[in-house]
Amino acid sequence: MPEICRFFGISIRMYYNDHHPPHFHVVYGEQRAIVDIRTLMVIGGRLSPRVLGMVTEWAARHQQDLMALWEKAQNHEPLHRLPPLE
Repeated sequence: MPEICRFFGISIRMYYNDHHPPHFHVVYGEQRAIVDIRTLMVIGGRLSPRVLGMVTEWAARHQQDLMALWEKAQNHEPLHRLPPLE
């Protein structure tokens, strides 16, 4: 699963040819979650409020880029990295 971004120890990843709805995976230590790109809601797993806040802020800034990466992943095209939250 390619890592498309990393910030503050939070890893954002996307699988190739993953199931719908469009989403990305978040890994932070022992915390794991799946976040819907369109709604920015957690649809699987759990994140602490602090980590969820940072992930949501980052994803809101890159929502269109995330959708484009989702389409590339569905077509097995190479994925590029997105800038981190600073």
